[in-house]
Amino acid sequence: MKICFVRRVVPLALIASLLVACSRDPNVRKQKYFQSGQSYFEKGKYREAAIEFINALKIDPDYADAHYQLARTYIKTQQWPRAYQEFTRTIELQPENYPAHADLAKLLIAGGNLRRAKDETDLLLAKWPNHSKSHFMAANLLAAQANFPAAIEEVQKAIALDPNDWDLYLNLALMEMKNNQSDLSEANFKKAIGLNPNAMDARLMLASYYQSRGRFVESEQQLQSAIQSDRKNPEPRAGLARLYLAEGKKAEAEEFLQNAKHDFPDNSVGYRMLGDYYFVTGDLDKALAEYGSLYKEHPKDLQVKKNYIELLILKSHVAEARVLDEEILKSSPNDNEALIYRGQLQLRSGDAGGAASTLQTVTKNDPNNAVAHYHLGAAFQESGNLERAESEWREAVRLRPELFEAQRALALLAMRKGDNATLEQCAAQMINLQPASPEGYALRAVSYINRNRFTEAEEDVSKSIEVAPQSAFGYVQLGNLKFAQKQNKAAATAFQQALDRNDSSSDALRGLMNTYIAQNQVDQAITSANAQISKSPGNSRFYDLLGTVLYRNKKDVKAAEAALNKALELDAYNSDAMVKLGEIQAASGETDQAIAMYQKSLKEHPRQAGVYVLLGQLYESKSQWKKAEDAYQNALAIKPEDPVASNNLANVILHEGGNFDVALSLAQTARRGLPDSADVADTLGWIYYQKGAYRSAISLLQEALSLRLKNKLPENADVHYHLGLAYEKTDQPQLARQQLQQVLKINPNYSDAAEVKKQLARLNS
Repeated sequence: MKICFVRRVVPLALIASLLVACSRDPNVRKQKYFQSGQSYFEKGKYREAAIEFINALKIDPDYADAHYQLARTYIKTQQWPRAYQEFTRTIELQPENYPAHADLAKLLIAGGNLRRAKDETDLLLAKWPNHSKSHFMAANLLAAQANFPAAIEEVQKAIALDPNDWDLYLNLALMEMKNNQSDLSEANFKKAIGLNPNAMDARLMLASYYQSRGRFVESEQQLQSAIQSDRKNPEPRAGLARLYLAEGKKAEAEEFLQNAKHDFPDNSVGYRMLGDYYFVTGDLDKALAEYGSLYKEHPKDLQVKKNYIELLILKSHVAEARVLDEEILKSSPNDNEALIYRGQLQLRSGDAGGAASTLQTVTKNDPNNAVAHYHLGAAFQESGNLERAESEWREAVRLRPELFEAQRALALLAMRKGDNATLEQCAAQMINLQPASPEGYALRAVSYINRNRFTEAEEDVSKSIEVAPQSAFGYVQLGNLKFAQKQNKAAATAFQQALDRNDSSSDALRGLMNTYIAQNQVDQAITSANAQISKSPGNSRFYDLLGTVLYRNKKDVKAAEAALNKALELDAYNSDAMVKLGEIQAASGETDQAIAMYQKSLKEHPRQAGVYVLLGQLYESKSQWKKAEDAYQNALAIKPEDPVASNNLANVILHEGGNFDVALSLAQTARRGLPDSADVADTLGWIYYQKGAYRSAISLLQEALSLRLKNKLPENADVHYHLGLAYEKTDQPQLARQQLQQVLKINPNYSDAAEVKKQLARLNS
């Protein structure tokens, strides 16, 4: 018994020692981590998979299989730079790992690095010529180079090598569509589905193919099949909602998504579909209400919170949006989306400088963030730096040509600058991006109207109305077209049709009032404004329009003041109403009242650069130069590139005999922002005169005169005086005499009339 006992104990000890040895064997441990990572990967738990593959690599940094699987995991989590590093390391360790070469080529193509991708595909075709993946990657590269005929040939070679790979047929169909061979693509979509009835991408793309050709019944059949094959996937339902919209079945789309929402209680994409639908269709009130409800139900869903913040910003609920956004930034200070929201909120609060600083942080951290570039452009525009604004918007569309908002911003800037060719080009891009939107057609119509190309304008106006008959856009431009053609009654009808569709459209009301004024029917213009105010009593711009006509056309100062005060009561940032109210008060000899009004406004809203500019102008009218200088300095502290403040401050410095170099820098800033301003050209020319650069001064002062003529501005004695002195300095007495005589002709009581007469006497002697 004793011997037997000993014989039983010894094997157990041996087994225990072997187990301990195995647990310490690094090869066993790394393999265990690797297999665990593979298990997580197959279950779609990519975060956990990455941790296990990294654990394996800690044991063996040269474990090529772990590097490869970690790269594939990073692809799933969209961590492209890390995936690139891991694929590269895999290939260093296993140069003949051709699947890794193929995956790296795919990543390089997606990232736009086509030169490196070609190296990889050339290697695959040379070393792995009989595998479908090599030809498939070559096809992808050719497609990225827009060489679709050659790409199709390569996919067909891949199919010949692997005729049962459904994904190859799907990609062949897509390339055929790009190569304008859409009739062939349908069969290949169907072939992909035949090989894999659960191929969701193939069904959705075939449905989209049918929808684009108006084959709505067949499109719906594919979408319904997709829904049945994977009821947990929200994308087929989103596709069906889009189909209903394309068919004009808006009510059906809304009801369908309301019901579908309940099928995805734990899927963020699924329960967000209804709110996203409201956003896309422009029903922001419903979108805000829906996301408000979703935020209460899913307070930990970060995407819900971010979308809710975006809607709060769009609906001007600034305070609530700021609280939620700061909560995100408190826990994640470098969250780019939250920083973009902060920039938007700063801009909404009048802090253009702060917004630019915040958004530049994002573009520095993520130079390819097109949305950040777009909003940074808006911040520069608000700061008066249109050159930087345009640069940022162009960068945004370079990074994301489909960014509709950036294309619109460029179009509106071109319209502001009178650049009709660029306006036409940007509007055409908008049409390509959203052919069902009326905006692109309406803006392109503007470019045609401005150039008297009325036939083309009429085509775009008709299209704008056709795609969105309930929108005001098309009818506003129809009104503008008829007004340009001097068909005032037809114009008035069109503007009224626009107001019937959008009773808050200031463009439509302005157009309607202008048609009446053109017919000397000022009372009718006032009546139309009052009628629209009764429908939209909270519209500050309507009171602004009413006040303008009461003052400029009716000469009813008291009524105009009342209307403009109401406009400011409704919107303290309505700078146009403020300018006009100050103009009225100053013209009435109530300069001190105007100053008091601006000071009160600044006390309540201190970051209004435009109000500081107005205040400075009033101080100038009272010859209070130091106060004027301070006001302009305050404006520039808020909007460093503001061209009006820069120009006016330069003039104050000149008047006070200050630093000419500082004045020159300010005038150059103004010139960049207002290249077509006669006043700015005059300021810059006068500075060059003071610095002794007389020929440069003459060039700019001549340009100032030309711009005044071009812009149909009244003659200005100052410009002629400055130009006359510059001619005198360059020994051109006859030209000098002409300019100085013109000064006294324009204004016999010119402030420097005595000096002008003295100069003329000297020239005549």
